[in-house]
Amino acid sequence: MPNDIRPKTGQEALELLKEGNARYVDSLTNPDPAMQRRPELISDQDPLAIILGCSDARVPVEIVFDQGLGDLFVIRVAGNVVAPSQIGSVEFAAEQFGTKLVVVLGHSHCGAVTACVEALINPEQNYTPNLQSIVDRIRPSVYNLHELATANGQDVDADELLDRSISANVRMSVSQIKHGSRALEDLTTSGKLLIVGAEYDLETGKVRFLED
Repeated sequence: MPNDIRPKTGQEALELLKEGNARYVDSLTNPDPAMQRRPELISDQDPLAIILGCSDARVPVEIVFDQGLGDLFVIRVAGNVVAPSQIGSVEFAAEQFGTKLVVVLGHSHCGAVTACVEALINPEQNYTPNLQSIVDRIRPSVYNLHELATANGQDVDADELLDRSISANVRMSVSQIKHGSRALEDLTTSGKLLIVGAEYDLETGKVRFLED
Protein backbone atom coordinates (compact mmCIF):
# COMPACT_ATOMS: atom_id res chain seq x y z
CA MET A 1 0.00 0.00 0.00
CA PRO A 2 1.44 3.42 -0.96
CA ASN A 3 2.49 5.59 1.96
CA ASP A 4 0.25 8.48 0.89
CA ILE A 5 -2.91 6.45 1.61
CA ARG A 6 -1.66 4.49 4.60
CA PRO A 7 -4.07 4.96 7.55
CA LYS A 8 -3.09 7.27 10.38
CA THR A 9 -5.50 5.83 12.96
CA GLY A 10 -6.86 2.45 13.89
CA GLN A 11 -10.32 3.48 12.71
CA GLU A 12 -8.99 4.42 9.27
CA ALA A 13 -7.23 1.06 9.06
CA LEU A 14 -10.47 -0.67 10.03
CA GLU A 15 -12.31 1.09 7.19
CA LEU A 16 -9.65 -0.08 4.72
CA LEU A 17 -10.13 -3.67 5.86
CA LYS A 18 -13.90 -3.35 5.45
CA GLU A 19 -13.46 -1.95 1.94
CA GLY A 20 -10.98 -4.68 1.09
CA ASN A 21 -13.32 -7.40 2.30
CA ALA A 22 -16.15 -5.91 0.20
CA ARG A 23 -13.90 -6.06 -2.88
CA TYR A 24 -13.02 -9.64 -2.00
CA VAL A 25 -16.67 -10.66 -1.72
CA ASP A 26 -17.52 -8.95 -5.04
CA SER A 27 -14.73 -10.67 -6.95
CA LEU A 28 -13.80 -13.91 -5.22
CA THR A 29 -12.22 -15.27 -8.39
CA ASN A 30 -10.03 -12.23 -9.08
CA PRO A 31 -6.40 -13.29 -8.48
CA ASP A 32 -4.11 -11.19 -6.33
CA PRO A 33 -1.53 -9.20 -8.38
CA ALA A 34 1.98 -10.57 -8.62
CA MET A 35 4.24 -9.78 -5.72
CA GLN A 36 5.18 -6.33 -6.98
CA ARG A 37 6.18 -4.88 -3.61
CA ARG A 38 8.53 -7.66 -2.54
CA PRO A 39 11.85 -5.85 -3.23
CA GLU A 40 10.94 -2.78 -1.18
CA LEU A 41 9.88 -4.95 1.79
CA ILE A 42 13.17 -6.77 2.20
CA SER A 43 14.57 -4.28 4.70
CA ASP A 44 11.42 -2.93 6.35
CA GLN A 45 7.71 -3.41 6.91
CA ASP A 46 4.85 -1.08 7.86
CA PRO A 47 1.70 -3.18 8.37
CA LEU A 48 -1.61 -1.35 8.60
CA ALA A 49 -3.13 -3.92 10.95
CA ILE A 50 -2.24 -6.80 13.27
CA ILE A 51 -4.49 -9.82 12.75
CA LEU A 52 -4.75 -12.54 15.38
CA GLY A 53 -6.59 -15.27 13.49
CA CYS A 54 -7.26 -18.97 13.54
CA SER A 55 -4.84 -21.31 11.78
CA ASP A 56 -7.70 -22.72 9.69
CA ALA A 57 -6.53 -23.07 6.08
CA ARG A 58 -9.89 -21.79 4.83
CA VAL A 59 -9.24 -18.32 6.24
CA PRO A 60 -6.29 -16.84 4.30
CA VAL A 61 -6.16 -13.43 5.95
CA GLU A 62 -4.47 -11.39 3.21
CA ILE A 63 -6.93 -12.71 0.62
CA VAL A 64 -9.97 -12.24 2.86
CA PHE A 65 -9.11 -8.55 3.33
CA ASP A 66 -7.71 -8.04 -0.19
CA GLN A 67 -4.35 -6.87 1.13
CA GLY A 68 -0.87 -7.41 -0.27
CA LEU A 69 2.66 -8.10 0.87
CA GLY A 70 3.65 -6.12 3.94
CA ASP A 71 0.14 -4.84 4.66
CA LEU A 72 -0.80 -7.19 7.51
CA PHE A 73 1.11 -8.55 10.52
CA VAL A 74 -0.55 -11.94 10.91
CA ILE A 75 -0.52 -14.14 14.02
CA ARG A 76 -2.29 -17.47 13.54
CA VAL A 77 -3.12 -20.07 16.16
CA ALA A 78 -5.89 -22.66 16.38
CA GLY A 79 -9.00 -21.12 17.87
CA ASN A 80 -7.46 -17.61 17.76
CA VAL A 81 -6.59 -18.13 21.43
CA VAL A 82 -4.40 -15.75 23.38
CA ALA A 83 -1.27 -16.86 25.23
CA PRO A 84 1.84 -14.88 26.27
CA SER A 85 3.51 -15.51 22.91
CA GLN A 86 0.55 -14.00 21.06
CA ILE A 87 0.47 -10.97 23.36
CA GLY A 88 4.20 -10.52 22.85
CA SER A 89 3.74 -10.65 19.09
CA VAL A 90 1.05 -7.96 19.25
CA GLU A 91 3.26 -5.82 21.48
CA PHE A 92 6.14 -6.19 19.04
CA ALA A 93 4.17 -5.03 16.01
CA ALA A 94 2.38 -2.21 17.85
CA GLU A 95 5.59 -0.82 19.34
CA GLN A 96 8.08 -1.63 16.56
CA PHE A 97 5.96 -0.56 13.59
CA GLY A 98 3.43 1.77 15.21
CA THR A 99 0.56 -0.33 13.88
CA LYS A 100 -2.71 1.12 15.17
CA LEU A 101 -5.24 -1.67 14.69
CA VAL A 102 -5.55 -5.20 16.08
CA VAL A 103 -8.28 -7.51 14.77
CA VAL A 104 -9.07 -10.83 16.46
CA LEU A 105 -10.53 -12.87 13.61
CA GLY A 106 -12.67 -15.88 14.41
CA HIS A 107 -14.67 -17.81 11.82
CA SER A 108 -17.68 -20.02 11.35
CA HIS A 109 -17.31 -23.77 11.81
CA CYS A 110 -14.14 -23.30 13.88
CA GLY A 111 -12.68 -26.70 14.69
CA ALA A 112 -11.01 -25.62 17.93
CA VAL A 113 -14.20 -24.08 19.32
CA THR A 114 -16.13 -27.12 18.12
CA ALA A 115 -13.75 -29.33 20.09
CA CYS A 116 -14.42 -27.27 23.21
CA VAL A 117 -18.19 -27.43 22.74
CA GLU A 118 -18.01 -31.19 22.21
CA ALA A 119 -15.94 -31.57 25.37
CA LEU A 120 -18.62 -29.75 27.37
CA ILE A 121 -21.49 -31.71 25.84
CA ASN A 122 -19.59 -35.00 26.15
CA PRO A 123 -17.19 -34.89 29.13
CA GLU A 124 -15.85 -38.30 28.11
CA GLN A 125 -14.29 -36.75 25.01
CA ASN A 126 -10.51 -37.15 25.03
CA TYR A 127 -7.91 -34.99 23.30
CA THR A 128 -4.15 -35.00 23.22
CA PRO A 129 -2.54 -32.86 25.97
CA ASN A 130 -1.52 -30.19 23.47
CA LEU A 131 -4.95 -29.94 21.89
CA GLN A 132 -6.48 -30.00 25.35
CA SER A 133 -4.42 -26.93 26.24
CA ILE A 134 -6.14 -25.05 23.39
CA VAL A 135 -9.56 -26.33 24.44
CA ASP A 136 -8.85 -25.20 28.01
CA ARG A 137 -8.09 -21.66 26.81
CA ILE A 138 -11.40 -21.53 24.95
CA ARG A 139 -13.44 -23.18 27.72
CA PRO A 140 -14.06 -20.06 29.89
CA SER A 141 -15.80 -18.27 27.02
CA VAL A 142 -18.01 -21.28 26.27
CA TYR A 143 -18.74 -22.67 29.73
CA ASN A 144 -21.38 -20.13 30.80
CA LEU A 145 -23.17 -20.45 27.47
CA HIS A 146 -23.30 -24.21 27.93
CA GLU A 147 -24.58 -23.85 31.49
CA LEU A 148 -27.37 -21.53 30.34
CA ALA A 149 -28.28 -23.86 27.50
CA THR A 150 -28.65 -26.83 29.88
CA ALA A 151 -30.24 -24.96 32.81
CA ASN A 152 -33.79 -25.90 31.79
CA GLY A 153 -32.92 -29.56 31.37
CA GLN A 154 -33.48 -29.61 27.62
CA ASP A 155 -31.10 -31.00 25.03
CA VAL A 156 -28.42 -28.58 23.84
CA ASP A 157 -28.67 -27.26 20.28
CA ALA A 158 -25.04 -27.89 19.36
CA ASP A 159 -25.08 -25.68 16.23
CA GLU A 160 -26.54 -22.70 18.08
CA LEU A 161 -24.14 -23.21 20.97
CA LEU A 162 -21.21 -23.36 18.54
CA ASP A 163 -22.22 -20.12 16.80
CA ARG A 164 -22.58 -18.27 20.09
CA SER A 165 -19.36 -19.79 21.41
CA ILE A 166 -17.35 -18.57 18.41
CA SER A 167 -18.46 -15.00 19.13
CA ALA A 168 -17.81 -15.37 22.85
CA ASN A 169 -14.33 -16.75 22.19
CA VAL A 170 -13.47 -13.80 19.93
CA ARG A 171 -14.66 -11.33 22.55
CA MET A 172 -12.64 -13.08 25.26
CA SER A 173 -9.50 -12.93 23.12
CA VAL A 174 -10.06 -9.21 22.50
CA SER A 175 -10.31 -8.63 26.24
CA GLN A 176 -7.20 -10.70 26.94
CA ILE A 177 -5.16 -8.66 24.45
CA LYS A 178 -6.48 -5.35 25.77
CA HIS A 179 -5.58 -6.28 29.34
CA GLY A 180 -2.72 -8.68 28.69
CA SER A 181 0.06 -6.18 29.19
CA ARG A 182 0.66 -2.68 30.51
CA ALA A 183 2.08 -1.62 27.13
CA LEU A 184 -1.10 -2.59 25.26
CA GLU A 185 -3.35 -1.12 27.95
CA ASP A 186 -1.50 2.20 27.69
CA LEU A 187 -1.77 2.22 23.90
CA THR A 188 -5.50 1.48 23.92
CA THR A 189 -6.25 3.95 26.73
CA SER A 190 -4.42 6.71 24.90
CA GLY A 191 -6.28 5.96 21.67
CA LYS A 192 -3.13 4.94 19.83
CA LEU A 193 -4.32 1.35 19.36
CA LEU A 194 -7.76 0.03 18.41
CA ILE A 195 -8.54 -3.60 19.22
CA VAL A 196 -11.68 -5.18 17.72
CA GLY A 197 -13.14 -8.62 17.18
CA ALA A 198 -14.48 -10.02 13.92
CA GLU A 199 -15.96 -13.18 12.45
CA TYR A 200 -15.39 -14.56 8.97
CA ASP A 201 -18.26 -16.48 7.38
CA LEU A 202 -16.92 -19.42 5.38
CA GLU A 203 -20.07 -19.58 3.27
CA THR A 204 -20.34 -15.93 2.16
CA GLY A 205 -16.77 -14.69 2.54
CA LYS A 206 -18.02 -11.74 4.58
CA VAL A 207 -16.35 -10.46 7.75
CA ARG A 208 -18.62 -9.14 10.50
CA PHE A 209 -16.87 -6.77 12.89
CA LEU A 210 -17.85 -6.89 16.57
CA GLU A 211 -17.38 -3.25 17.40
CA ASP A 212 -19.57 -3.03 20.49
